[in-house]
Amino acid sequence: MAAVRDDTFVPTLPEQYADEKRSSASDIERAAVEPAKVETFDDQDVTRPFPIMPDVPEETHQLTFRAVLVGCCLGAVVGASNLYLGLKTGFTFGPQLFGSIFGFAILKPLSMAFPESGILGKIFGGPFGPKENCTVQSAATASGGLGIIMVSAIPAMYRLNLMSENPADDFGKLIALTTSCAFFGVFFVIPLRRYYIVQEKLTFPTPAATAYTIRSLHNGPAGALVAKKKSKALIYTLCICFVYKVVTTYAPGVIFDWHIGWTLYRLGFTSIIALDNYGWWIEFTPAFFGAGQLSGINASYSFLGGMVLAWGIIAPGLIATGRAVGMPTSEEYPLVSYQAMSFEEAEAYAKSPSPRYWLLWPGVLIMMVYSFVELFFSLGPLFIRAWNGRKNFRFAPREWMQDGKELDPNDEDQTPMEDRVPFLWWTVGLALSTIMSCAILATLFPLNVGDAILSLVLGFVFSFMAVQCAGLTDVNPVSTVAKASQLVFGGVGKGYGLATEPGQLFNLTAGTIAAGAAAQSCDMTGDLKTGYLLRAKPRNQFIAQLCGSVVAVFLTVGLFVLFTKASPCILHPPEDGTCTYAAPSVSAWAAVAFAVSSPVLPIPSSSGYTAIAFAIFSALQVAVKHLWIPRRYWQWLPNWNAIGLAFVVPQAYYGIAMFAGATFNWIWKRRNPESFDMYMFAVSAGLLAGEGLGGVFNALLAVIGVSGSDGYGTAIGCPGFEYCG
Repeated sequence: MAAVRDDTFVPTLPEQYADEKRSSASDIERAAVEPAKVETFDDQDVTRPFPIMPDVPEETHQLTFRAVLVGCCLGAVVGASNLYLGLKTGFTFGPQLFGSIFGFAILKPLSMAFPESGILGKIFGGPFGPKENCTVQSAATASGGLGIIMVSAIPAMYRLNLMSENPADDFGKLIALTTSCAFFGVFFVIPLRRYYIVQEKLTFPTPAATAYTIRSLHNGPAGALVAKKKSKALIYTLCICFVYKVVTTYAPGVIFDWHIGWTLYRLGFTSIIALDNYGWWIEFTPAFFGAGQLSGINASYSFLGGMVLAWGIIAPGLIATGRAVGMPTSEEYPLVSYQAMSFEEAEAYAKSPSPRYWLLWPGVLIMMVYSFVELFFSLGPLFIRAWNGRKNFRFAPREWMQDGKELDPNDEDQTPMEDRVPFLWWTVGLALSTIMSCAILATLFPLNVGDAILSLVLGFVFSFMAVQCAGLTDVNPVSTVAKASQLVFGGVGKGYGLATEPGQLFNLTAGTIAAGAAAQSCDMTGDLKTGYLLRAKPRNQFIAQLCGSVVAVFLTVGLFVLFTKASPCILHPPEDGTCTYAAPSVSAWAAVAFAVSSPVLPIPSSSGYTAIAFAIFSALQVAVKHLWIPRRYWQWLPNWNAIGLAFVVPQAYYGIAMFAGATFNWIWKRRNPESFDMYMFAVSAGLLAGEGLGGVFNALLAVIGVSGSDGYGTAIGCPGFEYCG
């Protein structure tokens, strides 16, 4: 499912990528694939490295310039798409499978087209195997995975007026802060590899699916044919969605947003305008149709159910009873906004909130409590096993420091010592990145060295939680769990006696470090799992991850500056809360920082009591699920992370689009499982990346002044002929 990491959906890809061969193919393809089915898929234990393929020659070059270059470029595509999607609703998708499939599609033909002689031949020519393909996806994951901080904590700083008016003026500070998150997370992930992958044998569903996919792509002529089909589907889908998204900016009310309530109101059904005011219209968004495909039935239906509960039942009830208020947006038409999110007068906001602000607190608390209780039940057995096996604990400094040249025959990890990441590499890197982070936070932000170290320690702790949860369930709750750092630093800031604004900047800076470092380490651990299964060299992956992290730092900051220049309402939304980019995660981070730094807790009492009730109910469901309900029935239980996210996201049309995508997938899989297995991920990834890149291009059009919002095109179909969601 597109699991929630607070505001982030990440796909779990179970059986469809472990059974590549059911595609409708020629007799030659089937004959080539079927023999590998038994060895590679059905009998393979994903807790151990894959068996060596006897007919595949040993790869002499796994870390190449071409692999790192293509991986970073593919990661940049995913990073750009994720920034667009994250600012829209907080959803993102992982680059692993995108990088593995597209990397094969690009480099395999190039490796065969260029002779190994000559400059281009030395760069792009030569055999291309699964281990080098693993390097591609490692670089892609590292370069495309830092967008989480640019769609959450950092924009929240601007929304609370804690930074300069223009993010371009803070470019250096943003680079420094992003660098701290990127490299601290990469360096301390190395010891996690041995513990979680080799010793605990966690599954890591998506990284394991990526390893299966890479192995199948390199399975002789049949694998190349499968890759060609998938690549074509992905490219065609991406291009169509890109063009569609660019065109929609010039006629949004006609081909993108169908405001049914507004249209019926104009036809004389006046009371139906409430449908539009509460955000219930249809948006033909390919990205969230694709997100629904990846999320699956449970998450998508839970998300839509949460939308119905929040914006179809609770929000109208709040308005009817006077516990929340709306803001008229037009003098001519009865258009009302229920999405205001101003953070200026704490006491007034607690007494007369908008429905969006009122619903924010139940949503945040549901996601935090649900994530922590899930972590408790996931980590509990681990701690019990560790306690019971404490007498058998063996301290092996030689393995950690890698000062030996011979492998222990009893060691399950038979990666040669010279292929592992040297002890000095990651320890010295970790020490230097810690010193750098402390210097940056102490000079550019209001944290002293002790506070900086505390934020790094929290990032380290959160990474353990995130890796454990992602390894077991494919759910990465890091952004939700990292909000706990805001509570910690809220108390620290009040202990220091900080004023409101310095306290808010103190809070958000520490939260950025904790969330960013933990998210980076979780993604990198998943990469190392893919490499472990494919018998790739961890040293090569580590270098590729460092290269990708350098790209990620400049990419994410540059794209953030571009988007905020094209749409200033991301950072400074109008009073009625209307903006093309709703940025729900930004609002959540800003609200928590605002609350914990205010002299008076600005939470309406009715909202607080409701939040506690929902949080208790979600925690009880987790306990009942783990203690008494068999795992095969878990899919029928509501996903409270998705429900909580629906309380935070004010656009109901995203829930409708994801519901449609998940339903389409369910029908597709039942009607034609062969084509589903072959094309599902390629199509859904193309939908996500196509609209995301179209959004980037639309931002460029807005910067140069030729977009639909600059007077070009038509606003027919938009409420008041002014605004489309």
